[in-house]
Amino acid sequence: MWPTPKIQRSGATGPLLRQERAERTREQILHCAARIFAERGYQQTGIKDVADEVAMTKGAVYFHFPNKQALAIAVVDELYSRWPVTLEAVRGKGLSPLDTVIEMFNAATVAFLEDPIMQAGTRLQNERDAVDVELPPPYVDWTNLISMLMREAHQQGQLAQHVDPDVAARVAVAAFFGAQHISDNLNGRADFAERWREVRDTLFPALRARPSLAADPDRPVTRG
Repeated sequence: MWPTPKIQRSGATGPLLRQERAERTREQILHCAARIFAERGYQQTGIKDVADEVAMTKGAVYFHFPNKQALAIAVVDELYSRWPVTLEAVRGKGLSPLDTVIEMFNAATVAFLEDPIMQAGTRLQNERDAVDVELPPPYVDWTNLISMLMREAHQQGQLAQHVDPDVAARVAVAAFFGAQHISDNLNGRADFAERWREVRDTLFPALRARPSLAADPDRPVTRG
């Protein structure tokens, strides 16, 4: 599952307790809004829809989010905040940089299928012309993150000699999100896991450096 940034809880009372309750309420509103954005899109979602979903008044929602635009921005920001958290979790597995790239995309695949924040954030970005507020540019942070890992893989000799790490990152991001977009439009993402496996198993063997023949135990021995 796509890791979620955690809010530290305490045994506080008084003002701190009220602040924690407010944070939990904001989280609840945000996640309910994400589910509705993901299902209906930006234009078909209203503050009243969100208020009804969380069983609150519109005024209670407005207390945390002054308008629908603020909700949309918050959903997209929440999505982007998860990527560094995911990278930290994947790095904790002790994988090589190139395998970390693959595992990042594996985690994003699961999120696309299960996480309303991922689904809503992506739909809002696709509908950015209808959202009458500027959203962060899509794909840029993700591409930068994958580029960083590809450069590490290049420095460690994991990439084939002809592979430019920044080009590889752009191609990988385009292939992943392109496969997601096609799967979403044609099959509601029902086949996305399979489409991603096709991309992964076709693209990454072409990027990966082949083992040195000198170190290959199966290499035929020739004698002079």
